[in-house]
Amino acid sequence: MVGDYGRLGWVRFGHDPAVARWAEHARVAALAAVADPKNAQWLDGEGTWFVGVDALDNDPEGGVAGSGPLTGDAVDFIRSHIGPLPALHRAQVSVIYPGYPRPRAGEGEAAFRYRARRDAAHVDGLLASGPDRRRRVQEPHGFILGLPLNEAAPGAAPLVVWEGSHHIMRAAFTAALSGHSPQDMATVDVTEAYQDARRKVFQTCARIELPARPGEAYLLHRMALHGVAPWSAEAGDDREGRMIAYFRPEIVGGVAAWLGAN
Repeated sequence: MVGDYGRLGWVRFGHDPAVARWAEHARVAALAAVADPKNAQWLDGEGTWFVGVDALDNDPEGGVAGSGPLTGDAVDFIRSHIGPLPALHRAQVSVIYPGYPRPRAGEGEAAFRYRARRDAAHVDGLLASGPDRRRRVQEPHGFILGLPLNEAAPGAAPLVVWEGSHHIMRAAFTAALSGHSPQDMATVDVTEAYQDARRKVFQTCARIELPARPGEAYLLHRMALHGVAPWSAEAGDDREGRMIAYFRPEIVGGVAAWLGAN
């Protein structure tokens, strides 16, 4: 499992009763967050995606709605092979609904075409700004931990990851940021390096769909290229959608640490 994470950039953890109990509590809180008018701005893509950044009302140990702290094999793996589990931010509640993808508000034709044809493949933490959408590493995460909250068909817009893509991305970002001081790295434009690396990933890395059920979990390397597959016709018309909570805490040490080995 450790070798798979280092080589492939992702690992899936099988059903864990502790995680399943946590997911039961988190699902209730997630449904409340989706229904809360204060979170209405997170419903995008013509009603097919609840983005839900920081929408889950969990505490710094991951506890939500009386669940107690988040525990299980995935958390143990993080502590053993990545580092101490930091205080957890409010998790993203990502809900995909039948019909996804549809254009997001303000999304141009080219951007939507990329979303539809390439699963909106991206590396987390690279924020786009300005009229030309230039990208910089402004939210350097330590890892991406996905926790499914409800039962969904395999074709219900599963997470997609490109195996081994983190190696290509790390090499590209290391080269682009070489020569810059750690305190300046977050201001460096990495757009071209990112786009070139992404093209190489599409040409050389296997695209893997990762459907999962409550009680399971998956951990992605922070530089793994990943996205969301379209909702397939075979997945039916489940109005609750496909719900996943994501923890993506920022890494201690900023961009310089983000470029590190583990």
